[in-house]
Amino acid sequence: MASHTTLPSAAAEGFKDAASYDAHRPSYPPEAVESFLEALKIAGHPDMNIVEVASGTGKFTELLTGRPERFLIKAIEPHEGMRGRLAEKDLPAVEVVDGTADKMPVSNDWGDACIAAQAFHWFATPESLQEIHRVLRPGAVLGMIWNIEDYNAPRDWESSTKWEQKLNDLIWSLDDGLPRFRHQKWKDVFQQQLPGNPLQALADTLTNQLPRFSLPIGEKTSKWTVWLTEDALWSRLSTLSQIAVLKGEEKEAAVKVFKEAMQSDDVERNGSGEIALHGVTYFAWTDRI
Repeated sequence: MASHTTLPSAAAEGFKDAASYDAHRPSYPPEAVESFLEALKIAGHPDMNIVEVASGTGKFTELLTGRPERFLIKAIEPHEGMRGRLAEKDLPAVEVVDGTADKMPVSNDWGDACIAAQAFHWFATPESLQEIHRVLRPGAVLGMIWNIEDYNAPRDWESSTKWEQKLNDLIWSLDDGLPRFRHQKWKDVFQQQLPGNPLQALADTLTNQLPRFSLPIGEKTSKWTVWLTEDALWSRLSTLSQIAVLKGEEKEAAVKVFKEAMQSDDVERNGSGEIALHGVTYFAWTDRI
């Protein structure tokens, strides 16, 4: 989940409760998963080799193993606690491996697709892109997918409600400088493949520094709403590493903002008192050249 073989310490601390992460982080809508795998050219194709980089506790891995294609999966994960949680699940046709995006124990051209679920922002570097290129066969697709709640979205995305915007403001106020999806900087690594001028293009051609992945990248979103109790919503919010690391007065202040948001006049509750949480599943893809 990080480049250069190490996970940022704040992220490692935030993710140390792998059980809570596994329990409260959401899965992915079936229609979004199907569309995503179609973009990766693996939906309906049996026995494909999948490299899942930064597989975490296996939220997306489980979806892959539950499909009829019988994918063979190498699940690469550097965080010991998350990797252990995934290994305990003993999923069929899944090899759980200690590794990082820029150093994967996978042979050249092995993968028919590479998937990064909820993670690519951690390792959007030229080194990782080079390694992903190495483990994929020519023409294979790199796919990136995220569940993005309104409370953890980019600044220029419009929140569905005032209370979700209030929580999004809270998350932004706790920004720790580490790369997140909401910063949208992960896309830069693909644009950096392009030469800045014709002379540079010629130099890159002569030195074999050609783009490794196709541009422009494909992008698609799918909106969703889920209903959660207030406690479950706080538990889900707490899986974000910047919330998970809070202690003492800082945590009390965050809880206060959350409680205030729950009193907003646009909080929608169903007959069971559950709250409507809004978000999107966003995914992107690019072909290995």
